[in-house]
Amino acid sequence: MSLLSTRTASRLLSVADLDDAATADAHCDLMCGVYNPAQARIEAESVLEIMKKYNASDDDYFRTRCIIIKEERAQLAKEHLWVLWTDYFKPPHVEQFPQLHDLFWRATKAAGDAKKSNEEADGQKLLDLIDEIAGIFAETKK
Repeated sequence: MSLLSTRTASRLLSVADLDDAATADAHCDLMCGVYNPAQARIEAESVLEIMKKYNASDDDYFRTRCIIIKEERAQLAKEHLWVLWTDYFKPPHVEQFPQLHDLFWRATKAAGDAKKSNEEADGQKLLDLIDEIAGIFAETKK
C-alpha cells in the first residue's frame, strides 16, 4: 500500500469512526453552496453556439467535430441537471414548486434532444428550461 493510500485509508477510517453526535445534518450531499444551475447553463450555451457554427459551415470535417463536441456538452448539461435535481432539490422544494419534477424531466429531455439535433431552436429550448430552473433555484436560496 502506498503512503498516499495509507493516509487516505486512515482518514476514511477516522470519518467512519465518528459517533452520531458528530453527524452533520445537511440539506444537500454536501453543505449548500456547491450546487448551481450555472454549470448546466454554461454547457447548454456551448451547445447552442456549436449548433450555430455547425449550421454556418460547409466544411464536413469541421461539422463532424462540432457534432462530437456538441454531444459531449449536451451530455454534461444533462448530468449537471441530474445532480442538481437529485442532490440539491428536496421534497419541501417540490411542495413549494410543484412544477419541479416536470421541469427537470423536460430539461433533461431537451438536453437529449440537443444531442441528436443541430437545430438551434433545440439548443435555445434547453437554455430556456435551465433558466426556469435557475429562477426556482434562486428562490430557494432566499
